[in-house]
Amino acid sequence: MEDAITVMDIDEEANSHTRRANKGKNVVVSSPAEPGAIPWVEKYRPQSLDEVAAHRDIVETIDRLASGNKLPHLLLYGPPGTGKTSTILALARKLYGNQMQNMVLELNASDDRGIDVVRQQIQDFASTQSISFGAKSTVKLVLLDEADAMTKDAQFALRRGKNLIEKYTRSTRFALICNNVNKLIPAVQSRCTRFRFAPLDAVNIIERLKHVIKSEALDVPESGLKALVRLSNGDMRKALNILQSTHMASQQITEEAVYLCTGNPLPKDIEQISFWLLNESFATSYQKISEIKTRKGLALVDIVREVTMFVFKIKMPADVRILLIKEMADIEYRLSVACSEKLQLGSLIAAFTQARSSLVAAAK
Repeated sequence: MEDAITVMDIDEEANSHTRRANKGKNVVVSSPAEPGAIPWVEKYRPQSLDEVAAHRDIVETIDRLASGNKLPHLLLYGPPGTGKTSTILALARKLYGNQMQNMVLELNASDDRGIDVVRQQIQDFASTQSISFGAKSTVKLVLLDEADAMTKDAQFALRRGKNLIEKYTRSTRFALICNNVNKLIPAVQSRCTRFRFAPLDAVNIIERLKHVIKSEALDVPESGLKALVRLSNGDMRKALNILQSTHMASQQITEEAVYLCTGNPLPKDIEQISFWLLNESFATSYQKISEIKTRKGLALVDIVREVTMFVFKIKMPADVRILLIKEMADIEYRLSVACSEKLQLGSLIAAFTQARSSLVAAAK
């Protein structure tokens, strides 16, 4: 097998088996359960490479390398819910079939993150003899999910001293999966072929959602489907979780049902709030926004985030838009560190009051 593979950056994430750590996104059903009790993110996880919703160029490249017995160490990175884990598991299922459990070591690095795991579990697995598949590749696979949560010592253990990645290259491949590639040390990155999984396009999410909707015989009008896509932000896992949660709460998955289930402000509420911010006095805006927050149980941070998106649609001078968006980013940050919502609501209204004055001055 060839070991020298040129590093590639391509801008673009299969039922769990028994080695996987139970970490939220990978729920293992250990005993028979009612079909409705199975999380849809697992029930509808792609079982083959052909079923992976997007990033066909990456999937086909990895498949071609594996089929040609040239599979390198892999580093798949990008936002959550973009198909990284699903791609690797589908590849493993294709390579090993019913021997997958013996040929793949799955570790969730956010749990099994210490140096002892790297030195013991991985070394023990990598050093054991592989099962023969005849003409097929017999390299085993070590899958490190959430690798960016590994300690620095654990990462260094992969490449220094016994240098696990290179020592067992003839018999084992490493597949590292992470959200933030910058948290991996350069020495580990340089030993892997890198693929970036970008947030999914709306068309890919819609296609997969329609498949689930048809399979589950759900009542989802077009407005509800658009709400699911909008709130998922390119995260397929999030889209399926919202769909399942809304289905459990409502017979018809309408736009309003989706927003109520997730606690996000409705687009019409954001339009109303933006109107108050741009047209009403400070006192009136404060009173009305506080009232709608209380009545609908909205979080100010969600309001700020949605109003920021709304600002991009409003026609205004670029300098005013930039200052307004910067101020709202500062407010969102202050809310994230538990600053008073009342004070930050005042800051939000003040920012729009200043922007409104600038718009009036520019019009004269």
